[in-house]
Amino acid sequence: MSDFFSKRRNKWFVIVGASIILVLGIGFAIGMSKRQGLLDKAIFKVQQKLQRDYKVNFSVDKYYFSSLTTVEFKNLLIVPEDRDTLASIETFSVSVRVLPLLIGNVEVGAIGIENGHFSLVKKDSLSNYDFLFRKKDVSKEVRLNQESKGFADLVERLSNQFFALVPDDMDLKNFVLSYADDKITQKVRIPDAQMNSGRFESSIFLNDHDAEWVLSGKVDAGAQRMRVEVSSKEADVELPFLRSKFGLAVSFDKLIFDLKDVTKLKKNLLEVGGTFAYENLKVYHWRLSDSTIVLPQAEMEGGLQFADNYIALRENSTLRVNDFSVSPRVKVELKPSKKIDLALHTGMFQAQDFFDALPKGLFQNIEGVKVEGAIAYDLDFSIDLDKPDDLTFVSKIDDEDLKIMSWGSANIDSLNRSFVYDAYNDTVLVKRFVVGPENPNFRPLSQIPYVLKTTVRNTEDPFFYKHNGFEQEAFKLSIATNVKEKMFKRGASTISMQLVKNVFLNRKKTLNRKFEEILLVWLMEASGQVSKDRLFEIYLNVIEWGKNVYGITEASEYYFKKKPEQLTLGESLFLSSIIPRPKTGLSSFDHTGHLKSWVQRHFNTYGSIMRKLGELNDVSVSENYGFYDVVLQPSLRPKAPVVRDSTFDVLDEHELIIKEIEAEENARKSILDKLIGEKHENN
Repeated sequence: MSDFFSKRRNKWFVIVGASIILVLGIGFAIGMSKRQGLLDKAIFKVQQKLQRDYKVNFSVDKYYFSSLTTVEFKNLLIVPEDRDTLASIETFSVSVRVLPLLIGNVEVGAIGIENGHFSLVKKDSLSNYDFLFRKKDVSKEVRLNQESKGFADLVERLSNQFFALVPDDMDLKNFVLSYADDKITQKVRIPDAQMNSGRFESSIFLNDHDAEWVLSGKVDAGAQRMRVEVSSKEADVELPFLRSKFGLAVSFDKLIFDLKDVTKLKKNLLEVGGTFAYENLKVYHWRLSDSTIVLPQAEMEGGLQFADNYIALRENSTLRVNDFSVSPRVKVELKPSKKIDLALHTGMFQAQDFFDALPKGLFQNIEGVKVEGAIAYDLDFSIDLDKPDDLTFVSKIDDEDLKIMSWGSANIDSLNRSFVYDAYNDTVLVKRFVVGPENPNFRPLSQIPYVLKTTVRNTEDPFFYKHNGFEQEAFKLSIATNVKEKMFKRGASTISMQLVKNVFLNRKKTLNRKFEEILLVWLMEASGQVSKDRLFEIYLNVIEWGKNVYGITEASEYYFKKKPEQLTLGESLFLSSIIPRPKTGLSSFDHTGHLKSWVQRHFNTYGSIMRKLGELNDVSVSENYGFYDVVLQPSLRPKAPVVRDSTFDVLDEHELIIKEIEAEENARKSILDKLIGEKHENN
């Protein structure tokens, strides 16, 4: 009996199995019979969309299924209306992976291109690729944003879409990408490229044989891993297009990008990890440096975290350059408020390793510096862009063990003796003079009146004799001010920083100059080789105080026909007021030679501050800190104003300048009040 039921059950299994196979076979047959029709509809939709949305004509002579999952196209053309042909491909084939297709996912399995040419052409202001940058439908963007659950969701979708398009196998024969405009014509050629099971290696040529790069690596789309290496066959070969279009020159011996993992740690937390490395990377742009920047070798290992509301560096992400390594912590939060967090804690390391890691050509005045000793640096920075006044900025360096063995191009020790100073107006050299006793206009610090030294110091750098070249609170308040104004409105330069900039650095406004200035000031102050008094002495003898007026001797003679030793408190306060805008000094006076009323704010602000600090106890202080006693020498006084009909509203030629100066005075007073308050709280 049991054998009977067993045979009967097996019979039913066979019948059911056969039925399923039959249904699948019928379905497959029906699908195969209709697939060309579905392909026709798909091609038609693509053509309609390109024409409707982008005014681009898409044509193909012939297309068909060459195998079960492979579609082949013959003589494919993409031509924007009234533009040059963007793409022409003699033969293009694409196949999809079968298993993902069974569950509704379309993933590219293989790609073939023979005699393909992508041509980017720009004539005057028109190009055949400008349709790619047309504004998208805002309503669609809103819907896409609503669908996105956060950064983690967005990056996961982009990663999935990218690897779905990366084939396991690829065969490229005679593939060309070219660019042409009114000035240049360049092309990148790939004569032959093969990818087998994700592994690939190919040569890429610039023009005919101007340069050659070797591209190799491996892609595992299923595991979402990818390693790409690009090597140059010859040294110092620039990447195409960049110099002619952007003035940027880039060359390298090798670049390595290794995407090791895309991991979903939590529902709303995604990590992308990997390594980026380079060998002998060279970069030039006039905004960066006067000379080519050379970065011999470096490796960045770690990754990024993407959550619903923030993007951050993965913990322990590390940058290594030679023997120097650093692991910063960075987090950018966009919701519910915009916040930026940055932390850097190096621990003790050999100072020379840091200088050896600096790119050659970027900080030319630092090159050649030799140091000994270990240092450590700690930075904690945090700001809510909606509440910038509450920012955190703590910067500390442990450099007690640091010793400067030799200086580079900027020989700081030269400040201890007479030297030649080059005065610039922007980038134009306007004057050259000796800073030292050989120059009759030079004044030793001891011969400069106390009131001038006090007013200048309080105006420009009230804690000059107490800090190590940097005023942390000034940096903090400057950042807050600039964030609130949404532009650079306030700096935090100390007297040390101004002096280093004026004496050692060129006037070209490159991105690296500020960092180079900071490095030089740090070394100068840490070395202790130049005293504070000497730095202040040089500063007062070289700073600009008017058009072609440099140093305190020329300034006192120019404005008041006096020697520096004869300057009064009021005259000193006036001279300190124009240091930020030296060429506007004469606009402070009316035709009688007296100061205009708006200058009084500076006198009241800094006069009261010096009095609070007890710095005027031994000084004879007249009404309004000597404001009414300041009189410009007659030859420089402006002409008396012409009486005009009162029906005309005539603007003073200096009104805009005055408004800017008054706004700056308000900012300076606010910062100084906070600085002094902080110092008193800490004492």
